[in-house]
Amino acid sequence: MTQRPRFHLAFPVHDLTAARAFYGDLLECPEGRSSPEWVDFDLYGHQIVAHLVHDQGADRNHNPVDGHEVPVPHFGLILAWDDWTALADRLRNAGQAFVIEPYIRFKGQVGEQGTMFLYDPSGNALEFKAFRDESLIFAK
Repeated sequence: MTQRPRFHLAFPVHDLTAARAFYGDLLECPEGRSSPEWVDFDLYGHQIVAHLVHDQGADRNHNPVDGHEVPVPHFGLILAWDDWTALADRLRNAGQAFVIEPYIRFKGQVGEQGTMFLYDPSGNALEFKAFRDESLIFAK
């Protein structure tokens, strides 16, 4: 049986404590990595990420991560490493504009991953990512 890609969804929240109570406690989604601005949850093997939005009147469309302005909400897939690399190459060769160019996060650390962000023609933000070791998708 071929393993299917895992779904990834990032969404805005106004309170990370409330998000942890709802997703972590009520829905019993194990928590993965986190920062003061976001929390990963394991939703039945799929990665969902609550991004803190400080001011509902401010730009709700971006959250700072690793020095980049990550579009929120966004969705995407967690691909196998070679598939992610091939997709990044195909998009570059096609002249696709990126919101965030393909790069490696957490290099040499737990959860090392390749990631890239782009918009579809309707302005929907997508993230495609891949983990060096898929068993560490939710590792802290």
